[in-house]
Amino acid sequence: MLSGKKILLGVSGSIAAYKSAVLTRLLIKSGAEVKVVMTPSAYEFITPLTLATLSKNPVFTTFSKDESGQWNNHVELGLWADAILLAPATANTLAKMATGICDNLLMAVYLSARCPVFFAPAMDLDMLQHPSTKNNIGKLISWGNYQINPNHGELASGLVGTGRMAEPEEIVNHLNHFFTAGPLAGKKALVTAGPTYEAIDPVRFIGNHSTGKMGFAIAEELSLQGAKVTVVTGPTNVKVQTKGIDVVPVISAEEMYKACVERFSSADIIVLSAAVADYKPAKAAGQKIKKTDQALTLELVNTQDIAAELGKLKKNGQIIVGFALETENERANAEKKLASKKFDLIVLNSLQDAGAGFGHDTNKITLIDRHKNVKEFNLKSKKEVAGDIVTAIIENIHA
Repeated sequence: MLSGKKILLGVSGSIAAYKSAVLTRLLIKSGAEVKVVMTPSAYEFITPLTLATLSKNPVFTTFSKDESGQWNNHVELGLWADAILLAPATANTLAKMATGICDNLLMAVYLSARCPVFFAPAMDLDMLQHPSTKNNIGKLISWGNYQINPNHGELASGLVGTGRMAEPEEIVNHLNHFFTAGPLAGKKALVTAGPTYEAIDPVRFIGNHSTGKMGFAIAEELSLQGAKVTVVTGPTNVKVQTKGIDVVPVISAEEMYKACVERFSSADIIVLSAAVADYKPAKAAGQKIKKTDQALTLELVNTQDIAAELGKLKKNGQIIVGFALETENERANAEKKLASKKFDLIVLNSLQDAGAGFGHDTNKITLIDRHKNVKEFNLKSKKEVAGDIVTAIIENIHA
C-alpha cells in the first residue's frame, strides 16, 4: 500500500486542478507523505495555501524561495520521491515532458527524477486526440512513464467524450496496485482483441467493425491487477498504455488461432474478446479481382472456431472468458455459447443497447458465469467495464 511512500504531486493548469485537493487528502489518508509542486498556471485554479494545508508540507512553486538567493532544489525533490504523480497533466505539460522543455520547477523535478512517474491527462477530447498529444503520450509511455487513463464524460467545454482526469479514488487505487503485488500476481493472461480480416484478394477482405478498445481495456486492467498479459490482436489503431504488456499482431482468424494455441498452455486466464470472422472465402484470389458486368459470387467456408478449440485444450485451473455480441434472443444465445465453448464466464453485449458494441468508448454488459449466475451492469466507460470483468475473473479464481 502507500503507507510510508513519498509521493510528489505535480499540479498543472487545468480546471481539473480542483481534484488535486481531494487527491492530496486521499494520499495522506492512505499513509503517504505528500509534497506538491505547482506550475505557474495552476495558481489560477487552486491556491498553494489549500494544498499546503492538506499536504502538511510547503508547496513548491518557483525555483527561488525568496530574494536572499535560497532555492528550491529540484534535484533533491526528484531524489526524495518514491513516485512522481502529475495530476492533472495538461497537453502543455505533456508536451514539455516529451520534449525536455524545462521552464518551470515541476519540469526540472521531472527531468531530475529517478523514480516511477505517473501522469493523469486532463484536457478536452479533441486536444487529447490531436496527433501531437497522442505522439507525446506515446513517447512518455515508451520511456517507462505510466499513464493513468482519462475518463469518458462531460468536459469543461460542454462536450462529452474522453478527456476527464481520472477520479482521485482511481488514481490512488492505481498507485496502490503499483506498490503491491496485486491479486493476480504470478498469473499469466492471454487476451484476444480487435477484428480479423479474411482476404478476398490482395485488396479486399471480409471483416467487422471491432476496434479492439474493449480487449485492450481488459488487458490494461489485468496488468494493473498484477497479471503478466499478452494481447493477440487483429488490425486496430489502439495502443497499449501500460508498460509490460506484450502485443502480438495478427490479421486473419487462422493467424489468431495459431498465436493463441501457441500461448494457451502457459496462460492461467484467457479472455476471448476479439470479434473473429465466422466465415472466409474458400480461396483468396492471388490478384485483384477486376470489376465486370457480371455478378460476383463468393464461396464462403467456416473459419477456425478459436473458442471451441481452446475449450478442448482447457486444463484444470484455467479460466476462459468469452464474449457474445447478440442482436436477438441475447440471454439464451449467450448461455448456449457459455456451455458449448466451456467458458467459465461470458460477457453479453446487445447491439440493441445504445452506446454498446463496436466503436464506442462505452459499453453495457451482462455477466453470466458457469453456474448461470447473472449480473447486469449499467452503461459505463469501457475502462470501468474492464474493471467489472476483471473483478469477476478474480472472484471466479477464488470461488
